[in-house]
Amino acid sequence: MMKKFSITAILCATLFLQGYAQDGRKVQSFNDGWSFRKGALTTDKDQPDTGWVNITVPHTWNNQDMQEGKNFYAGEACYRKVFTVDPQLKGKRLFLRFEGVGSVASLYVNNRLIGEHKGSYSAFCYEITHSVKYGAENTIVVKANNSAREDVLPINHFLFGIFGGIYRPVSLIVTNDINISTTDYASPGIYIRQSDVSAQKAAINVTAKIENKQLHHKDIVVQTVIKDQQGKQVAINSKKINVSPQGINIIRQDLQVNRPHLWNGLKDPYLYSLTTTVIVDGKALDAVTQPLGIRRFEVVPGKGFFLNGQPYIMHGVTRHQEWQDCGNALSNAQHKADLDMIREIGATTIRFAHYQQAEYLYSRCDSMGFVIWAEIPFVNNASGKEGDNAKQQLTELIRQNFNHPSVYVWGLHNEVYAKTPDEHVAVLTRQLNDVAKTEDPDRYTTAVSGYGEMDRPANLAADIQGINRYYGWYEGKIGDLEGWVKGLEQKYPDYKLMLTEYGADGNINQHTDTLSTHFNPVSGQFFPETYQTATHVKQWAIIEQHPYIAASYLWNTFEFAVPMWNRGGVNARNLKGLITYDRKQKKDAFYWYKANWNPEPMIYIAERRNNIRQKASVQVEVFSNMDHVTISVNGGKPLPGKTGANKKDFLFDHVTLQPGVNTIIATGIQQGKTLTDTITWTLQTSSL
Repeated sequence: MMKKFSITAILCATLFLQGYAQDGRKVQSFNDGWSFRKGALTTDKDQPDTGWVNITVPHTWNNQDMQEGKNFYAGEACYRKVFTVDPQLKGKRLFLRFEGVGSVASLYVNNRLIGEHKGSYSAFCYEITHSVKYGAENTIVVKANNSAREDVLPINHFLFGIFGGIYRPVSLIVTNDINISTTDYASPGIYIRQSDVSAQKAAINVTAKIENKQLHHKDIVVQTVIKDQQGKQVAINSKKINVSPQGINIIRQDLQVNRPHLWNGLKDPYLYSLTTTVIVDGKALDAVTQPLGIRRFEVVPGKGFFLNGQPYIMHGVTRHQEWQDCGNALSNAQHKADLDMIREIGATTIRFAHYQQAEYLYSRCDSMGFVIWAEIPFVNNASGKEGDNAKQQLTELIRQNFNHPSVYVWGLHNEVYAKTPDEHVAVLTRQLNDVAKTEDPDRYTTAVSGYGEMDRPANLAADIQGINRYYGWYEGKIGDLEGWVKGLEQKYPDYKLMLTEYGADGNINQHTDTLSTHFNPVSGQFFPETYQTATHVKQWAIIEQHPYIAASYLWNTFEFAVPMWNRGGVNARNLKGLITYDRKQKKDAFYWYKANWNPEPMIYIAERRNNIRQKASVQVEVFSNMDHVTISVNGGKPLPGKTGANKKDFLFDHVTLQPGVNTIIATGIQQGKTLTDTITWTLQTSSL
């Protein structure tokens, strides 16, 4: 039995929550009352239309099968919702806004096709004003299809699965007939630029796109107000405009904030609010509020990243938007949990790979202070047919996230290649860069290569060269990272470089006492956590010595599903995450970075899961940011260690275990504060 809802009832509940006048814009969740069925809609009247189940959005049909292997369902499925529109809403404009549907979505209202959207990761918004029946039941159907297509990014499921479904929230938007645009690529309809940012002042420019659906021109006032966190007005601009019923009215306003409180990353992510209001005859007909973080980003070749003119260390991680048994249909609480763990590790910057992620996530990064990288899913391979869709998705990414102060760069592609500058990928990359610079002249662009060379033909069209390096895993030895970066420093000293992926897989149930084991990263089944830890320990110690690497991004914060893979002893899983897919266990490498990046005192003994030992003489490794670190074994006297890869890495050689269970305690002392960590290792007596 399908649920039926009245738009009037659900709007009244939030009438005063929007902060607008009663006659202004209303935005309401449209996530309840949906039913779902796999397969195409039944068009044969003699065929029973069965198989529907009630669901709540966000929803994906791949929450289980995508993590089990390559036999997941990729194809068409349908969503349906029946609701009633109150006749009092006649004269208003009604819009449906979908934040994300995987991957190609067709929207029908009362059997009328409203539009088709191609791309799983960006929002889309359609007007339904003229397609609904007022005072009667209406049926909305969304057909979704997550089959890989050559003309829609990403063009395959190889590096990550394209989940199917309405996996992000849906909103109903009601406006008056003069309103700030909702259908400009589903953007907020206002665009905030800032320039001449200093501690003394900041110039703020706002562009609003306003529609007039009345029959005639109309005199209006467009008012933009900036308020601080206490609600105090710090800048205002009011402009009288005669808006045309033809086309879009573009309104530009200039404001200045004196002695601005700057947005300063994790230290002080201060946000103003900026509200643009449309006023007619003294009444507010529409308003849109956006965050305003006043800041200035700069990447200086050879010196690193600068925020507001000061060096800013870019401790970077990457993140995929999925959880075990949930797929990508995540709640805001799950998004926040991921950000909290990223905050715990001490990261300052996040690469959201390889696609546009949830709007809530970007907003939380604004308020938490993360500096973030946003990109489109032009990844892994190219067909020659994806150009139009790549430009569409990049335009959507930029317009929908234009006002987030945390975003510093737009990513154009990842690991797609051309042999010459005249081939498809190189040409398309230049076109994408032009799109990005036209849409947003103020932010950087970047393109990412999986090769070590700086001058790959498809990459130098962007401002920043990103390079993924998996030394010790897909090629070479762990320590080869040192020679690679030194070579680039010497040959390309004035280039902007970022190390955009590095690391190794690590299965928490697999371990080794030697690092000389040969691994097959493409088809092997032995990916010990021990090796992953050693990779990160050695490579971070190299990275931190080279400010030429303006930012580095370890791959990945969290394990994620790769349905086309069967590697490392876990089917359909990328095991490079520092946290397990279910978010329940943090691997040793997580604590290595926490010791290096998070200033809060901590101490951690590595190899705690490698707890069955074959030899009596062992090495103990401890990660700590404390000054004085020792260990004791079975209650014995404290043992001093030596410095390992850097000053956060403590090694204790030739530690003797007794047959049976051994208790090892690590102790750290700093400024009178003492912390301990305890593990147990069992020495098997049969090996003596």
